Amino acid sequence: MIAQKYFQLSTHGRGSTNITAEVERIVAASGIRTGLCHVFVEHTSASLMLCENADPSVRRDLEYFLAQLAPDGDPAYEHSMEGPDDMAAHLRTILTHSDLTIPVRDGCCALGTWQGVFLLEHRTHPHQRRITVTVQGE
Repeated sequence: MIAQKYFQLSTHGRGSTNITAEVERIVAASGIRTGLCHVFVEHTSASLMLCENADPSVRRDLEYFLAQLAPDGDPAYEHSMEGPDDMAAHLRTILTHSDLTIPVRDGCCALGTWQGVFLLEHRTHPHQRRITVTVQGE
């Protein structure tokens, strides 16, 4: 059996948003007890991650790290069509993940105690993001 839903999310600009509850709601509604949950973000300047969900300093440190790897407005970037954060956002997406696969056990996401599913917005301004969740199993 396969079930698929999508949801839209408004971001506030660069940073992380916990989407665990929405992904878990879709898994529970699918009726699938054992299988896999695939989460995909349909954009080139936002990504997904499994991350510590208890201490927000982990996500702030991740943002600091990504800023070192892919700084905004680097003069070496050729692509800047949508502003100084444009190419940096694309690089950050490539360095992270556009999709995640999570086991489904007993009708729930089989996440560890401190794991959460997060959308990472890599642009500095708010955006609408679309996330597709596909649940497959029995």
